[in-house]
Amino acid sequence: MSDAPAEPFADPGAPALRRRPSQRRSRERVERILAAAVALIEARGSDALRMSELAERAGVSIGSLYQYFPDKAAVVRTLAERYNEEGRACIAAELAGVRDAEGLRRAFGGLIDTYYALFLAEPVRRDVWSATQADPALRAFELAESRANAAIVAAVLARLDPAAAPEALSASALTVMQLGEAAMRLAVSVERAEGDRLVDAYKRMALAELARAAVAR
Repeated sequence: MSDAPAEPFADPGAPALRRRPSQRRSRERVERILAAAVALIEARGSDALRMSELAERAGVSIGSLYQYFPDKAAVVRTLAERYNEEGRACIAAELAGVRDAEGLRRAFGGLIDTYYALFLAEPVRRDVWSATQADPALRAFELAESRANAAIVAAVLARLDPAAAPEALSASALTVMQLGEAAMRLAVSVERAEGDRLVDAYKRMALAELARAAVAR
């Protein structure tokens, strides 16, 4: 089979895996494939990832690999899904106890610091995130994830000020989340000192917008 990219996903909600493993042996095989993908991406980046090399590294046949992952985009998306699930759980946990503006400032500011540290420490996570921006269907998948995270933030804002307009809260939350992704990509692409300043600037703007949104009419 060729390593040329397959047709992009038509539906961002479609599953990345071609076949969901149900047996332990199959699940272990998928985990081995994903671990091999992480190692290869860490070594050379996702652009250089080839399905034939991935199969060899994972110790599976190319046919077995394609049983689970129809193309490289599916591998990248599966890794992105896992990172996103971790992120969404972290956001929900950190914001669950927020009951006032000061609590929101501390919790969301802490989330920004956590994400920045993760992207500095984990080049594979950074690469996978960038790779999702290069494919139109994967960008749609990432937008859907941003909307899900924004919904968590908007719900907190509504809890702080039930009289605020829901549409305004949703718009502010989604804008903050999307700008956060852009700010992180920029921050990790420059020297560390400058990146720190960029993240601090984003944090000030994000917290100001969330505070404003919670009291807007």
